[in-house]
Amino acid sequence: MTIVMIGHDGIVFHAPARAIPRASRGDISMTFSRHLKIIGLAGLTCLAGCTHKQEAVNTQPPPVHQAEVMPPPKVTSSILPGSAQDFRVNVGDTVHFALNQYQIQDSDKALLQRQAAWLSKYPGVRVQIEGHCDERGTREYNLALGARRANAVKEYLVAQGVANGRVETISYGKERPLCTDSDEACWAQNRRGVTAITSGAAAS
Repeated sequence: MTIVMIGHDGIVFHAPARAIPRASRGDISMTFSRHLKIIGLAGLTCLAGCTHKQEAVNTQPPPVHQAEVMPPPKVTSSILPGSAQDFRVNVGDTVHFALNQYQIQDSDKALLQRQAAWLSKYPGVRVQIEGHCDERGTREYNLALGARRANAVKEYLVAQGVANGRVETISYGKERPLCTDSDEACWAQNRRGVTAITSGAAAS
């Protein structure tokens, strides 16, 4: 019979049973049992630590890949600065009037101020103010009302610094309607003053 022995330094070796005194065999068994318990506890501790580390690694969120954001394309306008189209699109050329009235409405004053600023920026431009009316009333009445509306626009521009000689006026009365329906929505569109460029603008 061979007995497994573990020395004080932890080295395991085998020895014949007859070479070991019977009294010592109990001590050897107890020592061997203690070593097995120590080895078992060390193994469990290592296993628990490895499992904890593995769980910590597995709970990491996957990397997020940010999509490359491209800058928006540059918008280039085909409108030539200082042209008649520039004036119509970027400034505005039309104001509107109440029924039988020729006073400039508060809602249109900002637009006329922009017109005056644009004309100051391009001093070679000359304009003509057109006065228009809706279809109601006589031809003579509307021609006179259209003239007062055109003059009201001119006077506002001149008050903003535009030279008087650069601005002419004309009345079309009810002869050039934008809309031909006989209702208030249509009539409101026709009661207007239009600033039209006659010369000096950049060629588009």
